[in-house]
Amino acid sequence: MSANRPLAAEEVVATAGEREVLEAFVDYYRQVLVGKLAGLSDDDVRCRLVPSRTTLIGLVKHAAAVERGWFHHHLAQRPREQIDANSRGDDASWEVAADETIADVVAEYEMACTESRRIAARMAIDDTVPHPHLGRVSLRWTYVHMIEEMARHAGHADILREQIDGATGD
Repeated sequence: MSANRPLAAEEVVATAGEREVLEAFVDYYRQVLVGKLAGLSDDDVRCRLVPSRTTLIGLVKHAAAVERGWFHHHLAQRPREQIDANSRGDDASWEVAADETIADVVAEYEMACTESRRIAARMAIDDTVPHPHLGRVSLRWTYVHMIEEMARHAGHADILREQIDGATGD
């Protein structure tokens, strides 16, 4: 590593408090996932290169549903019926309508992330909420889970992007 290069966002918080580190990594992976669509056409991002429903644009659409599920539904305790779009992260969350563009899906994801940040900002890291299968979950656990989820999907996106045009990296 060169001592002269600027620090990446996740490096800036290397000695910060726990919450700042967790938030920086969640945001880093959010950005990486969206960045995988940069410079590609709507046809490129819809290309199915694996047997599953996984496409680059589908990954971002699914990530928006996951944000809404963990932050909007579980942490904010909103009933799913009061959330405007998919909040389950299920098979349907990967489906992108034929008329939805990259800009549409990215805007949906960014709106979901903005609301997630707003919800999290009202909570302490140790605050917990009821969860139907886990008993209770904390904001801390949710951040760690989201890092795991987004990092896994960023890896999927890395492979798909490399198959489309050879691009690698963040």
